[in-house]
Amino acid sequence: MRMARVLVVVTLVVAGLVAYAVKQSRAPVSLRPDGIYEVGRTTDLWVDRSRTDQLAPLGGTPRLLSVWTWYPATSAQGAESAYAPPGWEGLHRYGWAATSFGSVRTGTRDDVAFAAGPFPVVVLLPDQGAAAPQYTALASRIAAQGYLVVGVTPTYSAGLTVLDGRPVRASAAGQDPTRRAQFVAVWAADARFAAGRAVTQYGRHADPAKVVYLGHGLGGTAAAAACRADDRCDGTAALSEEVGAGGKRPSGKADLVLGGRAFTVEGAERLTFTDVALYRLAPPVRWALPLGRLDGRRALEIASAYLGAYLRAVTAGQAWAAPSCPEVRPADMLGQ
Repeated sequence: MRMARVLVVVTLVVAGLVAYAVKQSRAPVSLRPDGIYEVGRTTDLWVDRSRTDQLAPLGGTPRLLSVWTWYPATSAQGAESAYAPPGWEGLHRYGWAATSFGSVRTGTRDDVAFAAGPFPVVVLLPDQGAAAPQYTALASRIAAQGYLVVGVTPTYSAGLTVLDGRPVRASAAGQDPTRRAQFVAVWAADARFAAGRAVTQYGRHADPAKVVYLGHGLGGTAAAAACRADDRCDGTAALSEEVGAGGKRPSGKADLVLGGRAFTVEGAERLTFTDVALYRLAPPVRWALPLGRLDGRRALEIASAYLGAYLRAVTAGQAWAAPSCPEVRPADMLGQ
């Protein structure tokens, strides 16, 4: 009898937790950018026919890239951009324990008119396994400050990309941990191609003389490599960068690397600066993910403030001044 009561109580508790999690997953989550501009978004398939894709399952394939661009827009008229257009639903993980993508409000509009430019180009590279749409909150915030943000999903290395409406998963070569150096080289080439293509495609809206490369994790390493090989590059920035591998810096970790400056953000971890930190996640999923103690909204404020200050310094010549954020300190191993 006692065991039966225990089972009933456990069943009720579990049922209550599941019901709460389902309710939370359907609650709206707003990623609406806060800045001086409204933000438009466009998605496209760009083909670099000058390269054969080293990571494709079939030889001789040109490098195909899904590119999402967030840009300053003239108004907020029109239908709101879907967070995950058809084909991208596979980015949703954890089932009812995570926010439904249909409940995510982007605050951007698809293919609306550009604001009067030109605007500096910021090329965004995701971390290993991730895709550009998973940085929507940060990318749209940067765009709202007056930048054309070109998000490139690394085909066959990302867990999912969508090419011409067709979902494409990572290949064996694209997720081989022994090919790290190759990934960096391929992604850096992706970034340089995207920068050049953006200048051509967006014409007077893109400033060809002002290009910055931004990456997360391994994408940050590739962003730095892209900048070194591009005479147009004004600067490079990284989120959650692992440093020291083959470079001149001491081994360690910095949460924000902005040119020669590096900072540690108290309570941040690997996924802190992605949209995942803004989803409603039920325990134990949230506990199991590298999200850190820092609230996702606060992390977004910090990252966009520091990146905004850095971008203004390298593209507009404004004096560098670190934003006042008590959670941030210079990284010990890089300093200033």
